[in-house]
Amino acid sequence: MCLIALAGNPNVGKSTLFNALTGLDQHTGNWCGKTVELAQGRYQYKGREYRTVDLPGAYSLVSRSPEEKVAEEFLREGGADCTVVVCDATCLERSLILALQVLALQPRTIVCVNLMDEARRAGVTVDVRALERLLGAPVAATSADSGEGLETLMEKVRGVCDGFQPSARNTEPWETSDEAARRFVLRAQEIAGQCVVSEKPSAPTKTERLDAVFLHRVWGYAVLLLLLLGVFWLTIEGANYPSMGLQWCFDRLGELLHRGAEAIALPAAVSGALLDGVYATAARVVAVMLPPMAIFFPLFTLLEDFGYLPRAAFLLDERFRRAGACGKQSLTLCMGLGCNAAGVTGCRIIDSPRERLIAVLTNAFVPCNGRFPALIFLLCLSFSVGSSLLDAALLTLCLLLSVAMTLAASKLLGKTALKGEPSSFVMELPPYRRPRVGQVLVRSLRDRTVFVLGRAVAVAAPAGLVIWLLANVSVGETTLLGWLAAFLDAPAQLIGLNGAILLAFLLGSPANELVLPILTIILTAGTTLGGDMSAQMAGLLTANGWTWQLSVCTIVFFLFHWPCTTTLLTIHKETHSAKWTALAALLPTAFGVALCALLSLLFRLIS
Repeated sequence: MCLIALAGNPNVGKSTLFNALTGLDQHTGNWCGKTVELAQGRYQYKGREYRTVDLPGAYSLVSRSPEEKVAEEFLREGGADCTVVVCDATCLERSLILALQVLALQPRTIVCVNLMDEARRAGVTVDVRALERLLGAPVAATSADSGEGLETLMEKVRGVCDGFQPSARNTEPWETSDEAARRFVLRAQEIAGQCVVSEKPSAPTKTERLDAVFLHRVWGYAVLLLLLLGVFWLTIEGANYPSMGLQWCFDRLGELLHRGAEAIALPAAVSGALLDGVYATAARVVAVMLPPMAIFFPLFTLLEDFGYLPRAAFLLDERFRRAGACGKQSLTLCMGLGCNAAGVTGCRIIDSPRERLIAVLTNAFVPCNGRFPALIFLLCLSFSVGSSLLDAALLTLCLLLSVAMTLAASKLLGKTALKGEPSSFVMELPPYRRPRVGQVLVRSLRDRTVFVLGRAVAVAAPAGLVIWLLANVSVGETTLLGWLAAFLDAPAQLIGLNGAILLAFLLGSPANELVLPILTIILTAGTTLGGDMSAQMAGLLTANGWTWQLSVCTIVFFLFHWPCTTTLLTIHKETHSAKWTALAALLPTAFGVALCALLSLLFRLIS
């Protein structure tokens, strides 16, 4: 088996080429001997198997960003039989800087000039033969999205691996000095000038026309709000009936399992712990989480695939710089909407250690997918008039509040514990591309939805057992859950909550998805809900004194409280510091407690 490394700048279609080569035969794993996760896949060509590793996007191997360090170390030590450097045909000069550096480091290199279709539409012509001669290395021209040139690329890879395709002529020594970097830049300019012809289109391109709206200082924000509103509306509108259907299926299966337990005379304590504890809690999490995730993640990924998310980050860049943070934090904020742990890991893209730490400590201020179902339910329960559009508007306002608090927390950290001047960075805006719906569905459902759901179930199952035990072990005539809820009631009242809600948040620390299911278990003294779970939960909360004031404080605390256990473990892994991990837990909690206390005081004054 041959090992193929894929290198390239961000947004040159490297991931598209990786997907085109490997199809669905992909996984993410650690590079042997390192704790760096890289996408890996396999493909067959002419009876030979090739293992492909997708390296992090990098503009240069001379710079010292984390992604570029990973790429350089892999090329030095990874033992690749062949390296494919993916270049952007629409902007070849910039891509050639990295290609020349890789050629100096690894002579068994093929230069893949991708996005040839976009180059033709932009009036750019690349003389591939001249480029091959000037580089002294094999060159393949491709359009990975349509499959153009893939056969040629695979044949050249086979040739390099088998030795009948000459390796590159290594003419530049590898150095990491500033002078060496300038040598690569000048050489890239010289080569591009000899093999690229560009004719300026007479009319504005599609990218230019769309950017005139999406990046407008006024209309750009309007479009961003409308897109958020649309995504949330589709998520809310489409998730209700599938959730009810899933819960009905789980209830029927639960009945069958109970009958089976009775048939084999399983002790009541054992069947209760396994079925009413582990199974019921895990099933409830799946029924609540799966439908909204299966809608939200593909929609979010479509915007990413279309090329819009970097524009959203560009719009927010100025706001983050004013807060003393880095504009790249807007990208990690977007990652946090899916999973805060993933957002924390994504903070590696920020070069400045100070600004990276600010982004890590504030990522949990944005609600992850685990909080969305609960927020949707509470908003619909307390403020809805039967309009999913209104519910989506309220959820959008919640998200805007979380962004505002993220900026406030970033500014606070930048003025206190993490003082310093904000750095600048260059953000590349890729051209707009037609989303690949099939790949988006597979990638978002497999890599995001299934991954997050699997993590939630793995946490929910043992948590369900603990909660069942607390709900079924009594001291006197009161269960342990009841005792704990009563103990927490006084401090909870100070921030507009009650003891049962605060206890649900504490017991739901392993995963935010568990908070509402735990609350129903506390309020029902350990019994489970069946049928239309949302309707029964709404009736249960109303019967236990639920008010709109209590709902507002609960929603605010859902937005701002300690990160889940998985996120805290990820923060500790990234910072290697118990102090920063503790601060990451305390900071959003302090904001949530302060806001809820102010709201509670206001409600008491106006009542």
